[in-house]
Parts: sequence; C-alpha cells; structure tokens
Amino acid sequence: MNTAPRKKVLVFREMPPDQLARLQAVHDVTVANPRKPDQLALFEATLPVTHGLIGSSYAIGPELLARAARLEVISSISVGVDNYALPALRERGILLCHTPGVLTETTADTIFALVMATSRRLVELALHVREGRWDRNIGEDLFGWDVHGKTLGIIGFGRIGQAVARRAALGFNMRVLYCGRRESDMPELSGKATRVTQEALLAVSDIVVLTLPLTAQTRGLIGRRELQSMKPGAILINSARGPIVQEDALLEALNQGHLRAAGLDVFSVEPLPLDSPLRLHPRVTALPHIGSATHETRYRMAELATTNLLQALAGERPPALYALD
Repeated sequence: MNTAPRKKVLVFREMPPDQLARLQAVHDVTVANPRKPDQLALFEATLPVTHGLIGSSYAIGPELLARAARLEVISSISVGVDNYALPALRERGILLCHTPGVLTETTADTIFALVMATSRRLVELALHVREGRWDRNIGEDLFGWDVHGKTLGIIGFGRIGQAVARRAALGFNMRVLYCGRRESDMPELSGKATRVTQEALLAVSDIVVLTLPLTAQTRGLIGRRELQSMKPGAILINSARGPIVQEDALLEALNQGHLRAAGLDVFSVEPLPLDSPLRLHPRVTALPHIGSATHETRYRMAELATTNLLQALAGERPPALYALD
C-alpha cells in the first residue's frame, strides 16, 4: 500500500478490535456511535474534520454530508447502500464502498431458513412445546406444508437470489422462477431456473422471495395489487429491505387468508415497534434483521470494509467500490 499522510477516520459502529487496530496504525481514529446518546456529541464534533467514515445501519443524509466538508470516502459495512444520499455523494465526488459477496451465502441461508420455518410452521410449533401445550399427537390443524417439489419465485436475481436458487433447485428439487435484469449464467442452474415476468412469477409461485435492493423504483414494489395476484395460499419471504413491501397491504392479505404466511427479516421501521400488528401476527415469522448476522460473516464484512477504507484513503482503488454513476 502506498505511503499516505495520516487522516481523520470516524468509526460510527463498533468493529472487531483487530480491524480497528488496522485503521489506528495508519490514521487518527475516533470511535463514536451516534445511536448512543453519550457518543452523539463526539460524532457530531468529529464529522467536520473527518476524511473517512466507516460503519453501518445509520442514515448519512444530505444534512450530515453538508457538515462533513473534508469527507473523501464512506466505507459501509453492508451490501445495501440505501442509508446514504447517493446524489450528494456523486455531486461531491465522495467515494462509497460496500461489502458485497462476503455475505451472500449467509444471507441465503437465512432466507431459506425462513422458507422452511414458514412452510413447516417451526416457530409456532416450537412455542407449542415450550408453552406446555403438546399433550397429544398433533392433528391436521397444526400440520405444515412440504417445501421440496414446490415452485419458488425469486424477485431480484443478483448474488443472493442466485444462492437461494441453488439451495432450492439443487437441494430441494424445487421449480425456480425468477425475474431480474438479466438471464442467469450459472451452469448449475441450467434447465432448473426460468426467467419470467413478475406477473407470471406471482401468479404461480408457492413461495415468493424478495432479494432486491431498496431503490426509488423498488420502494413499495409489493403492494395490494401484487399481493392479491399471488397464488392463494402462497408464502411471502422478505429478507431484502422492509419498505419494498407495503405492510398494510401485507397484513390485509394475511388477515383475509389469501396468503398462508409471511417470513420477514426486515421491516419499514426497525427495530419493529411493540405495537406493530406484525409482531404477534399468527401467520408471520419475524426475525430481527439477522440476514448476515453470524460471527464469521460479520467479521469478513468488517475486514473488507476496513480494506476498502484504507485503500481509498491511500488513493488506491478499493476492492468493493460502489458505482455511483
């Protein structure tokens, strides 16, 4: 790595100690998590002199960027970039890095866990045992539904969508339909995954999985019309971003019995408010946004984000630069 002068780095979410040490060896580092009241003042005081930001799950909007006059790069410990004001970054020439690839398989595992949990009613039946209600063999009212052999529809067919398709087609002999910007080029999915329109996918899929990013085009993409066009008794899985689904319309479809169940790892407001009807809904399996939350994957994400930041501040091209153009 090229020798470069020490710069100011602001870490706005906790990092593994060894990755923090990598930053401290080269730059002057301040750790201040603005979500914590006792660290917010330090975050705000450091922002104007900061050259590099690194962290995740905190909105860096136009107002914050306007106060960061020296900012050169943001390194997000995430694959999604919807927390950042992309037009403002583009206008000022600030680099944005993220961490694609390293979380693909882990997130696909989580998605398929939701497919299994909703279809086989795993959380509901685990509570049945835990709460002492298992006093005889269960009857048909508590039976689940097979996953193998069913039709899985995937909306969004990037790295994560393709990883889910592999699990479904190769592991569970599922028919896979997908809609995305391009045809799959994965040899192992040849003849096992078919590209169709979103309308066709919704109409025939037993389980619909969302794996697309949150953009102006995808916000609210799945609303009343789309949910009502789904196959009666279908299941919706969302581990992408909460605002892609119109939650009022989802509740309506669940309450009407049109949808059998929903598996949700993301929500429009996070953490999920205690008064949200989704929290205790009998047809909803809800997780606390854990798509990539394993020790191994979160470490790899922090490691890549650190490398991104160090190389960007050294004037080199980082390995995972997000294309703002």
